[in-house]
Amino acid sequence: MKSNFTNLILVIILLVWFHSGAWAQEKLPNAMTLHDCMQYAISHSTKMRIEAANRNDEQWQRRQSIMQVFTPNVDAQTYAYNQYGRNLDPETNTYNSVTTFHNGYSVSAGITLFDGFKSINNMRLASTMVKMGRSKEQQTEDQICLATMEAYYNVIYFTELEKVLTEQVGTAKSARDKAVRQEELGQKGHADVLQMESELAQKEYQLIDATNKRRDAMITLKDVIFWPSDQELVIESHVQEPLLSLTPSTDLAETAKSVLPSAEIATLNVKQAGLDLKMAQGSYSPKLSLYGGWSTTYYTYPGREDYKAQSFGDQFKNNAGKYVQLSLTIPIFDQFQRRTNLHQKKNALSRAKAEYDQTMRDIENEVARAINDRDGAFAAFQQVEKLSAYQQEAYQLSTKQFENGLISAIEYQTASQTYLNAMAERVNALLTLRIKDSIVRYYHGEPYISHK
Repeated sequence: MKSNFTNLILVIILLVWFHSGAWAQEKLPNAMTLHDCMQYAISHSTKMRIEAANRNDEQWQRRQSIMQVFTPNVDAQTYAYNQYGRNLDPETNTYNSVTTFHNGYSVSAGITLFDGFKSINNMRLASTMVKMGRSKEQQTEDQICLATMEAYYNVIYFTELEKVLTEQVGTAKSARDKAVRQEELGQKGHADVLQMESELAQKEYQLIDATNKRRDAMITLKDVIFWPSDQELVIESHVQEPLLSLTPSTDLAETAKSVLPSAEIATLNVKQAGLDLKMAQGSYSPKLSLYGGWSTTYYTYPGREDYKAQSFGDQFKNNAGKYVQLSLTIPIFDQFQRRTNLHQKKNALSRAKAEYDQTMRDIENEVARAINDRDGAFAAFQQVEKLSAYQQEAYQLSTKQFENGLISAIEYQTASQTYLNAMAERVNALLTLRIKDSIVRYYHGEPYISHK
């Protein structure tokens, strides 16, 4: 009885341990959706790791600039040394040739009271750099998501094409086998059989080519999302239903200017250049600083038996001194360094403003092109949707006619190839439409990672 109870306790402990994850290993998802691939790419991208390190640097730079404005510099120093030969006697302040031991301690502090607002502008500049870093990080994330989307849809395209070709290879084999039987019965000639063999070989070649391209597209997707190359990646290859409505494009350019990271970066570049110019102008202002400190020394004469030095404690107290200093520095001439720097900062501001105007113009053009591409892709998909439906029906009819001997093998091959092209065009048009619509929605302020 006691043994059974002990075994039951052990089983319970093992079950708890297993479910708590002690035995669990990291399992990769069975089928990755587009959203899953984007998240995986963002979390494993080396570009995002670099951006994260840059953000950390900018945060520390901002903290340092704040400390420079509101806190003083504080230093502590101590020293100890022996002087040999001719040296200055610390007690009489006269020269002698007696070995002297010196030991000193000091603490000093200083703070800048006014420097032409350079420190304050530097603090503002550091805050601007933090904001710019966040925008660059978002821009990098968006670029990774778009590249993932394109690679993901390429895999789906060749996967769907492979399915259609597999079906056609099966149909071509059935037609070939039926033609062989009809040749044996004298209903078809050997030329018809050879034509069907040619049709089958062509479909098998197209299937092999599509399979190779699907594998290559999968390698590209793995590379884009930083998936382990030695592990299998399975994605959700189901193609969603066609879009029933398009994202409105009214005032899209103005919306894009207010939400895109590139527009925010251009705006912050202008602000950064303006702050740099103010700091250059501040270098012409006088600098007022306040300093204070305390110091003390201890000395003795090693080897002089006739000298009795004061104790360390007494000297530490009696030799202590304090000082307060107010310093005013007025810049007069520095070989035109400040002047050159000022003109460079002015040019940098003009350049940043020109780049801002160019960025806004580029966004307007990109938005107009994106809307045109999206609308064109939508019209093309609607047309190819009708065409693929007609071609599928025509292919099914041609298959029945060929089986009944109503059309030649060449006519059947033509119908088969036309149907294949129509199905491939439909999948390509659908995936192109989804990418183009995602770009328009991105300009509308929707991150790529939220798209389905």
